[in-house]
Amino acid sequence: MNRNTSVGTVLSLEGKMDWNTKENKQLVNAILSLANTDEAERFLRDLMTAGEIEEFGKRLEAARLLSKEVQYSAIIESTGLSSTTIARISKWLKGSLGGYRLILSRLSNNDLHHNNSTKLGKGLSLRL
Repeated sequence: MNRNTSVGTVLSLEGKMDWNTKENKQLVNAILSLANTDEAERFLRDLMTAGEIEEFGKRLEAARLLSKEVQYSAIIESTGLSSTTIARISKWLKGSLGGYRLILSRLSNNDLHHNNSTKLGKGLSLRL
């Protein structure tokens, strides 16, 4: 996908999703306006049921495990997701939109920044 092609255009061409509705734009903008973990948790809990939040968390974990080439059977055992759901996540993980890859990369980078610091003395540290 080139830089000038939006996700909404690609998905609309596939006939699966229209991101350009008022409601969908509002949802995306609401997510983009969240400033921290507390705000995200509060918003997601108001938006979704506890079961939906847990399901999405399991899907993200399945994507992380798939990116590390963990076998489906181990992912099924650890997440409780069906093989059909895992196959769909695998398809999206490898797909052209790259949403899972983007988030997994950012989460990985955040882990590196939070876990790798070098002491400089007097309580100062350098984040790597």
